[in-house]
Amino acid sequence: MTEQIAVFRSRTQAIECNTRLRAHGVPSSLINTPREANIGCGLSIRFPQNMLPRVRTLILNGRYSAFYGFLRVKNY
Repeated sequence: MTEQIAVFRSRTQAIECNTRLRAHGVPSSLINTPREANIGCGLSIRFPQNMLPRVRTLILNGRYSAFYGFLRVKNY
């Protein structure tokens, strides 16, 4: 199963964005940012790969200044 992670540099913005995504029907959850992201400690949002277009739109429309980017994660 492949999932996406939206990486944020701000814990506050990650929490607010996760609330926004869930309100728009995206099954998402907060996780600790993986070390592979190389941005220090923080929170990221995990969501299904097939929701990427919707999540991208919601994040861009939310104008999150602390949004860093997306990472793809494969879980076996």
